[in-house]
Amino acid sequence: MEILRLVITIIFILICIGLTVLVLLQEGKSAGLSGSISGIAETYWGKNKGRSVEGKLERATTFLAIAFMVLAIVLNINF
Repeated sequence: MEILRLVITIIFILICIGLTVLVLLQEGKSAGLSGSISGIAETYWGKNKGRSVEGKLERATTFLAIAFMVLAIVLNINF
């Protein structure tokens, strides 16, 4: 059981590092002055956000956050 716990801990650490990197790669939600000037382009990017790099980063962040929570709960169980 200790080997399994060690493997899960290593995976957990890798997920933590990956989640940190993904969050730092994402742009801020406040567009500032450029967002208010280019309103038309913003609606285009809003429609196609799932196909953009930003959309992929958000999906990967969501996946890693769920994996982080599940592994945190699993590691907290005393088995």
